[in-house]
Amino acid sequence: MVTPAGIGTAATWDGLLAGTPTATTDPLLAGLPHDFSCRVPGFDAHRLLGRRLAWRLDRGTHLALVAAREAVADAGLDPGGWSAPRVAVVMGVGTCSFEHYEREFARAADGRPDTVSPFALPRSIPNMVPAEIALDLGAQGPNLAVSTACASGTTALGTARDLLRSGACDIVLAGGAESVAHRIPSICFGQMGALSGRRDDPAHASRPFDRDRDGFVLGEGAAVLVLERADHARARGAAVHALLAGYGASCDAHHVTSPHPEGRGLAQAIEGALADARLRPEDIGHVNAHGTSTPYNDEAEARALGSVFPRTPPLTALKSVLGHSIGGAGAIEAAATVLTLRHQLIPPTANLDNPDPALDLDIVAKAPRPATMRAALSTSSGFGGQNAVVVLTTETTEAV
Repeated sequence: MVTPAGIGTAATWDGLLAGTPTATTDPLLAGLPHDFSCRVPGFDAHRLLGRRLAWRLDRGTHLALVAAREAVADAGLDPGGWSAPRVAVVMGVGTCSFEHYEREFARAADGRPDTVSPFALPRSIPNMVPAEIALDLGAQGPNLAVSTACASGTTALGTARDLLRSGACDIVLAGGAESVAHRIPSICFGQMGALSGRRDDPAHASRPFDRDRDGFVLGEGAAVLVLERADHARARGAAVHALLAGYGASCDAHHVTSPHPEGRGLAQAIEGALADARLRPEDIGHVNAHGTSTPYNDEAEARALGSVFPRTPPLTALKSVLGHSIGGAGAIEAAATVLTLRHQLIPPTANLDNPDPALDLDIVAKAPRPATMRAALSTSSGFGGQNAVVVLTTETTEAV
C-alpha cells in the first residue's frame, strides 16, 4: 500500500489507526478554488524507482509500481522464478493521468505540437498501469485495466478472482492506483460541485456521514493484493492473509453522476457479494464504506446498507483520513479490510463531529474499535452508477 498515510502497508495501517486526516494546502494547486489535497508524504520516485523510470512515468504509475513490488515481496514470490505466463495483472484506474495534460495541451494550443512529449499518450492511458507492472516484474499472463470510475479498484479484485476461477492463471496482482491531486482534476471535480470547499481548514474537509459534509478531497494512492487459488498458495507454503469470499457488481442505470437516491444499485451489489460468499447479512462483522463525504452519496450508501442489514455492522470511512484516490480507493479500502480482519481492529472515521441524524449507522470514530469478526465487506461506487462490493473473510479453505 502507498497512501497519504504513509509508504508501505505498515505505515498506512498505523496512519489509519491514528485517524489523523492528511489533507493540507497543496502548492501544485495554488491559485485554484480547491487548492488542497491528500498526497503521499515523502514519495521520491527517483529514489524508489530510478531516475529513468521515474522520468518516463506519471505519478499514479509510480505509486502502482511501488505497491506491486511490496505485494510480491510480502507474498514471498520471486519474479525470477515464477511461471510468467501464469501470472496476471488486473488494475483499477478511474481516469487518464492528468499530471502533464495542462502543460502538453498548452504547447499544442500555442501552435507548438512538435514540443509535445512522445510519452504524453502512453504514460496517461489507463492500460499502461498494469502494463508497466508487467514490464517491471515480468508477468506475462492476462493484463487488464478496469475502469468503473471510483469503483475501479474493487472491480479489479472481482475481475481478478474470476480469472483465477476460470483457470486462466495461477496468480493475479490485483488492485488500483491513481493520483488526482493535480490541477485538471481539481478544476473539473470542482466545477461539478463534488469537492469540499473548506480551503481554510483542509484537515477537516473530508467528513463522511457527518451532518456538515460538503464534498470529497482530492487524493492519491495505490494498493496491490496478490490473489491465488488456495491450492496454489498451499503448494508453495504461502502465508494467507484472508479469503476473497464474495464479489458483487451492478449499475444503477439512473443518472450520469448521482447515485440512485435509495442506493438500490449498491444494495444489489451487496446482496450479490453476500450470495456469492454464501453468507447472510448477520455474518458480516464490519463494513468499510465508500464514504466519499458528498451529501447525496453518503445518504444513498446509508440507505443501501439499511435495506440489506437489519442492523448495520460497525462501519468506517477511510477517505476521511486519505482523501479520494478514485481508481485506487477501492483497492486501498479492501487491503485495509484485510488488515482489519487480521488485527480484529477497526480504524476510526476522522472528522465525525456531528453525525448526520438522518443516517442510522454505527460509525467507528475518534479511536480504533476492537471487534470479533470473521467476515467484512468493502463497498465502492462511482460515476455512471457503477457499484462493486467484495466480501473478505478470515477463512482460507475455499477455492480462491
